[in-house]
Amino acid sequence: MGLKRASAVAASAVLLGSLATLPGSTASASATAACTMSVGSITAGGNFGGADVTASAPPAAQQSTGPHVFTAGITKASSTWTNSGSGPDGTATSTALVILNDTLYQAAYTTGSTQPPLKLDKVGSGWSNFIAVEESFWQQAPGSSVSAGAWYGLLGGTGVLNRWAAGPDGIYRHEKAGGFGSVKAMTLISETKTYDTFLANTRGGALYTIRIPRTSPLKPIVTRIRTATWQGFEALVADKCGTQSTLLTAIDKDTGSAYLYAVGHTNGTATAIRGLGKLPGTYKDPAYFNDTAEGAPPLNGD
Repeated sequence: MGLKRASAVAASAVLLGSLATLPGSTASASATAACTMSVGSITAGGNFGGADVTASAPPAAQQSTGPHVFTAGITKASSTWTNSGSGPDGTATSTALVILNDTLYQAAYTTGSTQPPLKLDKVGSGWSNFIAVEESFWQQAPGSSVSAGAWYGLLGGTGVLNRWAAGPDGIYRHEKAGGFGSVKAMTLISETKTYDTFLANTRGGALYTIRIPRTSPLKPIVTRIRTATWQGFEALVADKCGTQSTLLTAIDKDTGSAYLYAVGHTNGTATAIRGLGKLPGTYKDPAYFNDTAEGAPPLNGD
């Protein structure tokens, strides 16, 4: 398993606007200057899609549809896509984990090359019931050999959280933890030397952090952030804002609506969350993900 992902740097400073009528919002977060994020997607037709989002007042979103990537209707879930940037030969490659029908692949899409743009390396079968897949990556500094990372997959229905990570001996281990059957969507918000953290909403409307220490055995630490009003979202996409906050896009696929939130550094029910507004556009694609750049500081929202 290649652990390559590093999160993009969002635009600096803080977040604007308070809309108390937004689902899940509170008026307790501090105001700051506009951050940005790229919310990527795979459309029902198999194209790249998504929106460039800005935390302005009101929030802005520039939607677009990119090249055709996968067969229509087969994309079940996707991790963050990480773009290497343009190399000396003019090519740029984006990589991710994707679930296509029943199979997990490592996907690489290259632009600027004379070769076919898409490369798929099969990881394994039996993934049709997984509702989320993600790859974390922490690095002490760009180019440093001091790093940590893992692959994660959440199995729907039974709610089993799976982790694949290298131990001190360099051997990858697969570990599982149950108890996540109520989770509707989750997104990575923190990558550190000692743990990763996801933000997750439940069908009952609660919002939680799931902190996952890198130690073995796998023992996630679940902390409630909010008790209600988050049940309407089928997708959550997060990126870093400033040094330790999160810009969160929450998507209701049933209505095609997306809402933008500023989430302070998590601290249980004291976590500051501000609703920034409803994003323009329609959001009903099968898979959403963070679209980011290689080599920037890791997420640090928890």
